[in-house]
Amino acid sequence: MTGTEVEVLTARDVPLGGPRAMTVRRTLPQRARSFIGVWCFADHYGPDLVADSGGMDVAPHPHTGLQTVSWLFSGEIEHRDSLGTHAYVRPGEINLMTGGHGISHSEVSTPGTTVLHGVQLWLVLPDAHRHAPRDFQHHAPKPLRVDGAELRVFLGTLAGDTSPVRTFTPLLGAELLVDPGATVTLDVDPAFEHGLLVDEGAVRLADTVLKPAELGYVPTGRTTLTLTNESGHRARAVLLGGTPFEEEIVMWWNFIARTDEEIRQAREDWMSGTRFGEVVGYAGTPLRLPAPELPTTPLKPRRNPR
Repeated sequence: MTGTEVEVLTARDVPLGGPRAMTVRRTLPQRARSFIGVWCFADHYGPDLVADSGGMDVAPHPHTGLQTVSWLFSGEIEHRDSLGTHAYVRPGEINLMTGGHGISHSEVSTPGTTVLHGVQLWLVLPDAHRHAPRDFQHHAPKPLRVDGAELRVFLGTLAGDTSPVRTFTPLLGAELLVDPGATVTLDVDPAFEHGLLVDEGAVRLADTVLKPAELGYVPTGRTTLTLTNESGHRARAVLLGGTPFEEEIVMWWNFIARTDEEIRQAREDWMSGTRFGEVVGYAGTPLRLPAPELPTTPLKPRRNPR
C-alpha cells in the first residue's frame, strides 16, 4: 500500500448542542466522502476543560434511520432515551443506540467530569432495516495487546477479538493505542474500506502521516494495514471500516431518510410530539430541542463519489 492510496480528510469546526453549544471537529460527512462503510458521521471533540467550556448539555432530540455510537477517551456522559434507558458513557465503553423508525435522547456530561474528550459516530441503516425498532446496547471491550499497540474492539472483529454488539452490516470500530515509535501491522478484511481518525500523535498510515483530527481513508482490497507512531509519545486513533455503502440517502439535522418528503415528515412528527417518544428525567432547558427550519428547496440525496 502506497501513500497515494490514502485519502486525507480534514476536519471542520461545528457548534453542537443548541443553546450551550460545544465545538466539535467533523470529518464525516464532507464533499469528498459521505461514507466509510456505513459510517456516515464522525464528530471528534476535546480534550475540553469543562470549567471553561461548560461541558455537554444536549437536550432531548430525535433520530431516524441510523445508529449512534458514543465512545469516550475521558469524562462521563449521562444518557437518557425514549426507550426508557438511563445509562452512562464512560471511557473504553461503547453505547450504541438504534433510532430506526424514531427515537429521542439527551446527553449531559456528569458533575464529576473535568475533561471531556471523545468521538460521536453514526451508522446509516441500510434500506431493509432503516425502520428498525428502538434499541440500546452497551459493551466494555477488554484491552487486547498486540506487538506495538493496545486495541479495544468495540464493533466487529480485529486481531481475533469480536465485539458482541449487534449491527446491520459488516463493519469495524476499534480504538488503537500505539507505543512511541512503534509499527503495528493489522490483518483486515479486504472487502472493507477503512478510515483512521487520529486523536493524539502523528500516525503514518502506509506512506502518509496523519495529524490529530485528520482521517485517512483506504479503499477496499487491502489485507493488512500498517501504522507507525512517528511521535515520541503514545498515539491514539480510532479505526473504522466496513463494506462500501452504495445507497443514496437524504441526511438533514438528526434524520437520515431516502427522500425529501420523509425528512419533512420526520420534522413535523418531532415538532408535533409524535413518533419519537418521551425522554424522562432530563432537567435542563429547553426540555427538548426544536428542529431548525427546513430549506424551501428540496433536499438533495448524497452518496460517495463514484
